[in-house]
Amino acid sequence: MEHKKKLLKYLTSLEVILGVYIVLSILVTVMKYERGTKDFMGGEYTNYNNYIIFKKSFDHLIEKQDLYTVYPEEYADLYKYSPTFALLMAPFSRLPDLAGLVLWNLLNSLLLFFAIKFLPIKNNKTKAFILLFILIELITSLQNQQSNGLIVALLILAFNQLEKRNLLLPSLFIALTVYIKIFGIVAFILFLFYERKTKFVLYSIMWTLLLFVLPLMVISLDQLKFLYSSWWNLLNTDSSVETTFSVMTWLKVWFNLNLPAGWVRLAGLLLLAIPLIKINAYREFGFRFLFFAAVLIWVVIFNHKAESPTFIIAICGVAFWFFSQHFKIENIILVCFAFIFTILAPTDLFPRNVRVNILVPYVVKVFPCILIWLKITFDLISWKKDIVSQIYP
Repeated sequence: MEHKKKLLKYLTSLEVILGVYIVLSILVTVMKYERGTKDFMGGEYTNYNNYIIFKKSFDHLIEKQDLYTVYPEEYADLYKYSPTFALLMAPFSRLPDLAGLVLWNLLNSLLLFFAIKFLPIKNNKTKAFILLFILIELITSLQNQQSNGLIVALLILAFNQLEKRNLLLPSLFIALTVYIKIFGIVAFILFLFYERKTKFVLYSIMWTLLLFVLPLMVISLDQLKFLYSSWWNLLNTDSSVETTFSVMTWLKVWFNLNLPAGWVRLAGLLLLAIPLIKINAYREFGFRFLFFAAVLIWVVIFNHKAESPTFIIAICGVAFWFFSQHFKIENIILVCFAFIFTILAPTDLFPRNVRVNILVPYVVKVFPCILIWLKITFDLISWKKDIVSQIYP
């Protein structure tokens, strides 16, 4: 028994988990790099194509080129982020691919680690369980060189700072997520829980405008206008992702309901907002933390372009919800469902024919997150303080 306690203490040590995050991030990256090239979208490209898209965006920016057109001689697919994000990729643009790729994935994984480490909850064991639970999903994102670890880390850091009643940094962190992937804008709703709302709004406007014009350091105003126009056109016409893991696709595939994405998203926003009528609960940390978990899941499942690597954001929300509550049977069933069919769905633990013929076309990955998001919404509407009493700071 004593040995088991020591082993558990060792495995839930944040220092040990930090080492695991570093080693796995580097290992996953090097393995991806060593795989060389692959046939993709009619050409032969590196196995880390997404990173090349990000890296080359800075060159295209300073060379006054259209960021949002195809560059088949460099990479497959399209750049779909803001001009500001292209500028922020400057440090990676001159690095050798392997060094840059390692640093990029470490940025995504370690910023997320430290964001969770500094969550304002009362014990490190809970943080350790969260970090271990999300690890496989994080690896899925890192294997695709995606920015989703960075996005969720910035959102968590914003929440952490809001809890300290610091308004300047959270508004910057949330604004940064908007300039990476626009759905981060939903997190601005968190300002409702804190005092000095006007100041937070002013800070948010300030950072949004500053980040908007930041590329003027290297391009002209006319070029910036052109790039934002081109970006807007791409976002409105892009159909490069055939199967997305969203509520919209789930409704279409499971129930043959081909509803406009905007209307489904609006319905989701209204459901997200219903718990906000519990104004007296705003002063409770547990309520704010649980609502934040709901926001993290919402920004993925109601994103009509959500792909498998995006789910590290939603899985962080799932982990926050589950490990903040007492272990109730219904929650255990739901979290096991999410672990098997959301986290493990893209892995080789499922035979390829099952993944290709069932899990992907029937968008199974999103379903557990939909159920958990509805459960969180119910918990918030029927709020009682003792629901999450074990994580109070």
